[in-house]
Amino acid sequence: MNDSTPPTAWTPDGEMPMGTPGELPSEDTLIEAIATVYDPEIPVNIYELGLIYVVEIDDGGGVKVEMTLTAPACPSAQELPEQVQSAVLAVPGVTSCHVETVWDPPWDPSRMTEEARLQLNMF
Repeated sequence: MNDSTPPTAWTPDGEMPMGTPGELPSEDTLIEAIATVYDPEIPVNIYELGLIYVVEIDDGGGVKVEMTLTAPACPSAQELPEQVQSAVLAVPGVTSCHVETVWDPPWDPSRMTEEARLQLNMF
Protein backbone atom coordinates (compact mmCIF):
# COMPACT_ATOMS: atom_id res chain seq x y z
CA MET A 1 0.00 0.00 0.00
CA ASN A 2 1.39 3.40 -0.90
CA ASP A 3 1.03 6.54 1.20
CA SER A 4 -1.89 7.88 -0.87
CA THR A 5 -4.07 4.82 -0.20
CA PRO A 6 -6.19 5.21 2.92
CA PRO A 7 -5.95 2.38 5.44
CA THR A 8 -8.76 -0.16 5.52
CA ALA A 9 -10.63 -1.96 8.25
CA TRP A 10 -12.30 -5.31 8.04
CA THR A 11 -16.03 -5.42 8.70
CA PRO A 12 -18.56 -8.22 8.20
CA ASP A 13 -19.43 -6.50 4.91
CA GLY A 14 -15.81 -6.56 3.73
CA GLU A 15 -12.98 -4.05 3.79
CA MET A 16 -13.87 -0.40 4.17
CA PRO A 17 -11.62 2.64 3.94
CA MET A 18 -10.87 4.08 7.37
CA GLY A 19 -10.68 7.66 6.14
CA THR A 20 -7.75 9.98 5.79
CA PRO A 21 -5.03 9.29 8.35
CA GLY A 22 -5.58 11.61 11.28
CA GLU A 23 -9.20 12.28 10.29
CA LEU A 24 -11.48 11.46 13.20
CA PRO A 25 -15.19 10.81 12.89
CA SER A 26 -17.58 13.30 14.44
CA GLU A 27 -19.74 12.46 17.43
CA ASP A 28 -22.78 12.77 15.14
CA THR A 29 -21.33 10.17 12.77
CA LEU A 30 -20.72 7.79 15.67
CA ILE A 31 -24.26 8.34 16.97
CA GLU A 32 -25.67 7.68 13.49
CA ALA A 33 -23.80 4.36 13.43
CA ILE A 34 -25.00 3.42 16.92
CA ALA A 35 -28.57 4.34 15.93
CA THR A 36 -28.53 1.47 13.41
CA VAL A 37 -28.68 -0.98 16.34
CA TYR A 38 -32.15 -1.99 17.52
CA ASP A 39 -33.29 -3.92 20.55
CA PRO A 40 -34.93 -7.00 18.97
CA GLU A 41 -37.95 -6.70 21.28
CA ILE A 42 -38.53 -2.95 20.80
CA PRO A 43 -38.90 -1.33 17.36
CA VAL A 44 -36.77 1.70 18.32
CA ASN A 45 -33.00 2.11 17.98
CA ILE A 46 -30.98 1.92 21.18
CA TYR A 47 -29.84 5.54 20.97
CA GLU A 48 -33.43 6.83 20.89
CA LEU A 49 -34.26 4.44 23.74
CA GLY A 50 -31.66 6.23 25.85
CA LEU A 51 -29.41 3.21 26.32
CA ILE A 52 -26.22 5.05 25.28
CA TYR A 53 -24.68 7.08 28.10
CA VAL A 54 -21.20 7.99 26.80
CA VAL A 55 -19.52 8.18 23.38
CA GLU A 56 -15.90 9.34 23.53
CA ILE A 57 -13.23 9.33 20.86
CA ASP A 58 -9.54 9.76 21.58
CA ASP A 59 -6.91 11.40 19.36
CA GLY A 60 -5.96 8.03 17.88
CA GLY A 61 -9.46 7.11 16.71
CA GLY A 62 -10.26 4.83 19.64
CA VAL A 63 -13.88 5.00 20.75
CA LYS A 64 -15.31 4.27 24.18
CA VAL A 65 -19.03 3.65 24.55
CA GLU A 66 -20.84 3.27 27.83
CA MET A 67 -24.30 1.83 27.49
CA THR A 68 -26.93 0.19 29.59
CA LEU A 69 -29.81 -2.17 28.99
CA THR A 70 -33.47 -1.80 29.83
CA ALA A 71 -33.07 -4.48 32.54
CA PRO A 72 -30.19 -6.56 33.95
CA ALA A 73 -31.91 -9.74 32.75
CA CYS A 74 -32.30 -8.41 29.20
CA PRO A 75 -32.16 -11.38 26.79
CA SER A 76 -30.05 -9.27 24.40
CA ALA A 77 -27.37 -8.49 27.01
CA GLN A 78 -24.65 -10.24 25.00
CA GLU A 79 -25.58 -9.25 21.47
CA LEU A 80 -26.40 -5.53 21.81
CA PRO A 81 -22.91 -4.43 22.99
CA GLU A 82 -21.36 -6.55 20.23
CA GLN A 83 -23.63 -4.93 17.65
CA VAL A 84 -22.73 -1.45 18.94
CA GLN A 85 -19.03 -2.31 18.71
CA SER A 86 -19.43 -3.59 15.13
CA ALA A 87 -21.40 -0.49 14.09
CA VAL A 88 -18.78 1.87 15.55
CA LEU A 89 -15.86 -0.04 14.07
CA ALA A 90 -17.44 0.34 10.61
CA VAL A 91 -17.17 4.14 10.85
CA PRO A 92 -14.23 5.51 8.83
CA GLY A 93 -11.50 6.82 11.13
CA VAL A 94 -12.31 4.55 14.07
CA THR A 95 -9.29 2.44 15.02
CA SER A 96 -10.76 0.58 18.01
CA CYS A 97 -13.91 0.43 20.07
CA HIS A 98 -14.51 -0.60 23.67
CA VAL A 99 -18.13 -0.99 24.76
CA GLU A 100 -18.86 -1.18 28.46
CA THR A 101 -22.25 -2.09 29.89
CA VAL A 102 -22.99 0.01 32.98
CA TRP A 103 -25.89 -0.07 35.43
CA ASP A 104 -25.51 3.31 37.09
CA PRO A 105 -27.57 5.29 36.57
CA PRO A 106 -30.27 2.69 35.97
CA TRP A 107 -32.24 3.05 32.76
CA ASP A 108 -35.84 4.20 32.94
CA PRO A 109 -38.31 5.33 30.26
CA SER A 110 -37.60 9.01 30.96
CA ARG A 111 -34.27 8.54 29.09
CA MET A 112 -36.09 7.92 25.80
CA THR A 113 -36.32 10.68 23.22
CA GLU A 114 -39.70 12.22 22.50
CA GLU A 115 -39.68 10.45 19.12
CA ALA A 116 -39.19 7.07 20.79
CA ARG A 117 -42.01 7.75 23.26
CA LEU A 118 -44.33 8.70 20.40
CA GLN A 119 -43.38 5.60 18.42
CA LEU A 120 -44.06 3.36 21.44
CA ASN A 121 -47.17 5.31 22.53
CA MET A 122 -45.56 6.11 25.89
CA PHE A 123 -46.59 9.63 26.87
